[in-house]
Amino acid sequence: MARYFNGKEIELLAPAGTFEIFKEVVQSGCDAVYFGGPVLNMRMMRKGYNLSHEEIIEALAIAHSLDKKVYITVNNLFSEDDVEEAREYLRFLDGVHPDALIVQDMAVLELIREMELTLPVHASVMMNVHNLEMVYALRDLGVSRVVTSREMDLQTAKLLGQRSGMELEYFIHGDMCSVHGANCYFSSQVFGMSSNRGKCMKPCRWDYRIKKDGYVFPAEYPLAVKDMFMYEHLPELIESGITSFKIEGRMRDKEFMVMLANSYGEAIDRYIEDPIGFDRTVDTKMLHQNRKRDFSTAYAFGKPGLANINRRYEGTGKFYSTGKVFSTPTAERELSADRVMQLRERLAEGRRSEQSKPELAVRVNNMEQARLVLELGVDHLYLPGDVFEPDRPFTKQDIKELGALKGKTKLYLGMPRMMTELHFDQYDHLLSGERLPIDGLLITNLGAIRRFAQTGYPMIGDANLNVYNHLSAGLYAGLGLAKLTVSPEMTMEHFASFTSGCELPLEVVVHGTPALMYMEHDLFENTEVMEPIGEEDNLYVSNEVLVLKTDKGENPVYRDQYGRCHLLFSKELCYLPMVEEMKGLGIASLRIEGATYSVEELRGIIKAYQAAINGSLEKEELLGGLKPVYAGYTLGSLQFN
Repeated sequence: MARYFNGKEIELLAPAGTFEIFKEVVQSGCDAVYFGGPVLNMRMMRKGYNLSHEEIIEALAIAHSLDKKVYITVNNLFSEDDVEEAREYLRFLDGVHPDALIVQDMAVLELIREMELTLPVHASVMMNVHNLEMVYALRDLGVSRVVTSREMDLQTAKLLGQRSGMELEYFIHGDMCSVHGANCYFSSQVFGMSSNRGKCMKPCRWDYRIKKDGYVFPAEYPLAVKDMFMYEHLPELIESGITSFKIEGRMRDKEFMVMLANSYGEAIDRYIEDPIGFDRTVDTKMLHQNRKRDFSTAYAFGKPGLANINRRYEGTGKFYSTGKVFSTPTAERELSADRVMQLRERLAEGRRSEQSKPELAVRVNNMEQARLVLELGVDHLYLPGDVFEPDRPFTKQDIKELGALKGKTKLYLGMPRMMTELHFDQYDHLLSGERLPIDGLLITNLGAIRRFAQTGYPMIGDANLNVYNHLSAGLYAGLGLAKLTVSPEMTMEHFASFTSGCELPLEVVVHGTPALMYMEHDLFENTEVMEPIGEEDNLYVSNEVLVLKTDKGENPVYRDQYGRCHLLFSKELCYLPMVEEMKGLGIASLRIEGATYSVEELRGIIKAYQAAINGSLEKEELLGGLKPVYAGYTLGSLQFN
């Protein structure tokens, strides 16, 4: 089955969570079906879902007999323990010939190359593909289709498709995230349940209040976005040149999915038959009556703002079908002496015969912090691509000034996490002109590696590349990264296995308040359009800082120069007690995320880590006298096995 408009193929892609659902959905108005197998996919939370090996074989036979396609999701991050299982699973899939795999982890691309398999690959939405250079880079690695970032508007998608010639896949209906793909670490840090490994506990659907400037605002569910609904905009989707129209819903029931596939399929056929006389609203009322949440076109036509936030019951932290709670507001775990001892013992097991003293790196937010870092002789100074307000981005003159002062400190220029075509033009101009007094670039996305590899500046991979195993680390190193930052989602066992076995230079974020969520959605809009319902000071940060509040804690939110929001830890990450064991693992550098500290607070933190690295930290107490600035200390994901 295939649909064409002006000679270009249009595919309606529907999900199936179980084999029983698949058998019904594949008979509906879709052209292709996607589902997960028994392992390594992003829907591992619900018992009885996903297909067995035998069911995959039968599903492929059924679909191909109907001239329809099957895409199989192998789209979570792999731990070291998963790698051998992945080899076996990919070998099985190569033998049964699905039409493509949908993947997140670069390890899949490396395994396919290494094992000489012939599996077509589509880049998952969890790769967060959002610029032309990323599309080119994935094409160079053998990817044949890209699922675009959820935040991509149709005009940008049209541009990327036309310039690259790549097939693009775009979500048109269903559950959306408020956070950029693979940039949400909240669930892993609070529950040890990684959203990038198919186990998200949905903290985005908790009931929060927003505080700012001493006032409380009635935000209710400020991160709980509406469901995507593009039924009435199929002409615009088709005109944009997108190949595949994707419905979300691998956890949805059979009747609901068949209804959606038939409604969208029938509408596409009507448009192809008679585009001028096309009625956009034939099934609108029926779809609206059967919705699980309210509807939005999300980012398809620009930033939706508060219009994208859901207010219905099913938009809260409850299952849409049963009313049971996903999860409830939960505090980040406090650092405990017992857990520290367990961690130290486990990390000591990977101790290498040749010891190395790690270097120290600090990411700052302004010139005052940067000068402090240089004053203290820190090994690496990172200037961020995303600068928190009210500070402003580092200028070329700032970089030159720091370059003249840096001495033996190595100075790195960071990139924004999300880079548009405008950002690439700006960095091109900056880096292709006179030689900057920097020692390298801090890289945040695959496209930036491709674009700036020939500039002559060494490149370090930032944490949001989500390097979780030696295979993805090796692929990135092969593309030109000199050092890689370990994924912040690693639990104790995964961290120990990866860092003890990886021979490449690794950096670990050891202290500070890294971003748990990175989003295009502007939480500050709540304070601009809502009337306050009370007065209350922030507990740990100044009242000028926006805070997301539950009864379990307050998470500060900072907005950067591009208007993007970074929701941070309420507690501070602190690995100070494990520095000695990190030395034993051969970790190349330890990073302090210093953006939110005052100069004097940052001074104390840097000195504590310098003392620990040099072996001169006071041993009589766990933290050598270091006191938390915010709500306490946490080990983040390392709290969990």
